[in-house]
Amino acid sequence: MIFDVDGTLYRQSKLRKTMLFKLLCYYTLRPRKYRELLILYHFRKERENRHDYSGSNLEEEQYEWPAALLKTKPEKIKKVIEDWMYTAPNPYLKSVLYPGIAQFFTDLKQYGIKTAIYSDYKSDDKLQAMGLSADLQICSTDKRVNSFKPLPRGLLVILEELRIKHKGNCLFIGDRFELDGLCAERAGIPFLLVDKDIADINLYTELSTQLNQNRSYKKQ
Repeated sequence: MIFDVDGTLYRQSKLRKTMLFKLLCYYTLRPRKYRELLILYHFRKERENRHDYSGSNLEEEQYEWPAALLKTKPEKIKKVIEDWMYTAPNPYLKSVLYPGIAQFFTDLKQYGIKTAIYSDYKSDDKLQAMGLSADLQICSTDKRVNSFKPLPRGLLVILEELRIKHKGNCLFIGDRFELDGLCAERAGIPFLLVDKDIADINLYTELSTQLNQNRSYKKQ
């Protein structure tokens, strides 16, 4: 079972509202630092403009693009991104998890079903903050991948690392068909699109129920 992260494991829109409030509070009191808001904007924008992009060192390139636009050092870009995108949201992640997601991960582990994370953004600290764990975590900027969704390299690396020979035995769960869905299609892996309204109610609870029923049936 392979999962995307943002919008797939938690309510991304709710987290964004929280972070917008935090940003406004912080920079209203520090107007001289307003350029950091431009860094956040251009970092995301440049990445969004490069779907299907493959490079030789994506981990560094992603900071060089906005640095060139804003005429600043990549190290400055990296510091702001680390603070606001990879650290500041973490304390709030557990409160915006979709219902049943923690139990679903527990059930998968109980039945010996391997789990993997594949996100365009690094997710190690996020997953820890959510209280979730997976057998493998892969990011698009990983040296083994170096490509953004919907290029399928990340999923293919997961298949290689987990030694999965039959793609039909996998399921990739994501919230954006134009990225996650096409990525799965190109990799030849079945895909489940997260409907946020259903996920907000019982998607993962229902998946756990189906998993348990299926396992009980097989035991019979």
